[in-house]
Amino acid sequence: MVILTSIVCIQMLSVQPDTKPKGCAGCNRKIKDRYLLKALDKYWHEDCLKCACCDCRLGEVGSTLYTKANLILCRRDYLRLFGVTGNCAACSKLIPAFEMVMRAKENVYHLDCFACQLCNQSLVYWPGCH
Repeated sequence: MVILTSIVCIQMLSVQPDTKPKGCAGCNRKIKDRYLLKALDKYWHEDCLKCACCDCRLGEVGSTLYTKANLILCRRDYLRLFGVTGNCAACSKLIPAFEMVMRAKENVYHLDCFACQLCNQSLVYWPGCH
């Protein structure tokens, strides 16, 4: 059985005063707020569209959410639960799936390990040295 992952955009919409209130997919109450969120073809109160793991408000942490195995997740928790880990090409230590990395061709590096081999100058912010 394959469990599909979806990456879904979150839209913040202004509620028009002359429209019938929409029902919230999270709490099933009518949305009478000034703004609402639209995601997964459903409408949500800003407080109701939350990550199933960390409970963060998804409209505040970005413009996308992730779904897998009937969970609605923020990017960090999606990567923590379902991301692929690997080893750093410089130090060979494990790189957690949620950690920011640098890539060069087929190699993956911790940010701290991505440096010039001659002078040890970090290449994260300065892509040129020797």
